[in-house]
Amino acid sequence: MYFDKPGKENTDRTLAAAAERAGELGIKELVVATTTGDTAYRALELCKGLSIICVTYHCGFKEPFQNVMSNTVWKDLSVEGVRVISATHALSGIERSVAKKHGGVYPALLIADTLKLFGQGTKVAVEVAIMAADGGALTGNDIIAIGGSSSGADTALVLKPAHQTTLFDMRIREIICKPREF
Repeated sequence: MYFDKPGKENTDRTLAAAAERAGELGIKELVVATTTGDTAYRALELCKGLSIICVTYHCGFKEPFQNVMSNTVWKDLSVEGVRVISATHALSGIERSVAKKHGGVYPALLIADTLKLFGQGTKVAVEVAIMAADGGALTGNDIIAIGGSSSGADTALVLKPAHQTTLFDMRIREIICKPREF
């Protein structure tokens, strides 16, 4: 499925398509990128029966020593059975800091930009899958990873997850949906 443009308005259709495909393939794990928790809450409503792992920004991403997702939302999602992972971006991390200060090109940033050729949501879906794997939240079985272009969700992938240290073992098996224009 292709959306005319990226954005939050595609969230419900993305999650519904992901849940449907998970059922068809027998996939049990759904990894969702979320900043405030809104996409994770929608996943709870639309993706019943799936183990939901939500990945949010690392502490300090916007303000030093502050989480972007509120503690109240984090606790509430956890009570609802959602595993919440807060981690450094797998496809930038410390390299972004070095690039800002010293310039230059770095492998993780090249990988991120290459994935963006398919759209921001594709890069995000791959990235949160890595972060969830590194956070110990996945079994290693195929998952559905959900990403977006700014807020909400507009991209869903079926993939075999991998850790940062084994990135090239990851396999993007299917693109369930993504924006055509980005």
